[in-house]
Amino acid sequence: MILEVNDIKKLIPHREPFLFVDKCEIKIPGEHGVSYKKFNENEYFFKGHFPNNPIVPGVILVEAMAQTAGIVVSYLLKEYSEKSVLFMSVNKAKFRKPVLPNDEVEFEVKILNKVRDVYKFYGICSKNNIKLSESEFSAMIRYK
Repeated sequence: MILEVNDIKKLIPHREPFLFVDKCEIKIPGEHGVSYKKFNENEYFFKGHFPNNPIVPGVILVEAMAQTAGIVVSYLLKEYSEKSVLFMSVNKAKFRKPVLPNDEVEFEVKILNKVRDVYKFYGICSKNNIKLSESEFSAMIRYK
């Protein structure tokens, strides 16, 4: 299942300029997915990070991984109209190579475990099958 931006907006509350996913492929609902993002050269954060050598901030890469996980889990819970995703932790974040303006990257996430309404995921950001960054993170997902 491939979700475009309008489908994604039905699942998570993020909006521009803080939505860092262009499309998402659900491999296993609630467990595994891959999202895609092209960081255009006019992204707002490039003006200050860093003006003469712009790179995508690491926190945005981790956020994009977390958004991907939020989409994957929210797709599983799509019958619930009210959902909130609350970031709880980031661990073992590593940044190996920079993401530059006009880079097209993918964010792959896989579930590590789930205890009640807390989900822990492992995510990788890559470009052309080269790992750029990785992280473990957890979030609580509340739904009604």
